Amino acid sequence: MSKSFDQLVALMDRLRAEGGCPWDRAQTPESLKPFLIEEAYEVLEAIEAGKAEPLCEELGDLLFQVLFHAQIAKERNQFDIEAVVKTSLEKMTRRHPHVFSPEQSEAPPLDQQAVLSRWEEMKKKEDRNQSRKSALDGIPRQLPALLRAHQIQARAARVGFDWKTIEPVFGKIEEEFQEVRTAAAEGVPARIEAEVGDLLFAVVNAARFLKVNPEDALRGTIQRFTDRFQMMESEAKQRGVSLDTLSLEEMDALWEKAKKDETREG
Repeated sequence: MSKSFDQLVALMDRLRAEGGCPWDRAQTPESLKPFLIEEAYEVLEAIEAGKAEPLCEELGDLLFQVLFHAQIAKERNQFDIEAVVKTSLEKMTRRHPHVFSPEQSEAPPLDQQAVLSRWEEMKKKEDRNQSRKSALDGIPRQLPALLRAHQIQARAARVGFDWKTIEPVFGKIEEEFQEVRTAAAEGVPARIEAEVGDLLFAVVNAARFLKVNPEDALRGTIQRFTDRFQMMESEAKQRGVSLDTLSLEEMDALWEKAKKDETREG
């Protein structure tokens, strides 16, 4: 390990030790779950910002969460950060035989799809995964729904359960949209919810075919909506009125102005 990494491990040990930080000493893996998720999303936000300094800082915060969990496990005589690093090293070496195996050095190079297929085969052979009965097992239920849908569809595609072209995918979206309209007309809440879910699932499938991450796409749309809405609020304030006092037609006009201003600024 590097000197700085060792110092960070020692710092975590000190925080959890007798006389350390009362808050840090009180934490458990369960209590830390929201912070782990929050730090992961802050890393994503830094990546989207495209700036190195915030990304470096947020990766450090995420690393600290890993150290936190490893320290608690060490105190419980389960494992420590050295075991975490060693396990990862062994796993990543084992799952990249096309890079590290001497027998593969003279073999033809693999494309990305072949690498993914081999990766799944190796995961199935590993002892920890012997209990998996489905190709869809192992995808965390806690993933955001759009991302989980994308992962499930990708797993199904790897075993051949997939359309050959995107045209049937577009057809499925149109079909599901009509079913949403029918359900809305019937007015049965459970049916409406199910049909909206089917429509979203079909849209995610189209995103996968188009090599678009649905989570990234939706976050981008949300940010654009937020920016434009705030521009509407600002414009209304400059005119000496409150947005909620305007008619829908007046708000639509401000929305179109915000879109045009956004295009000019871009």
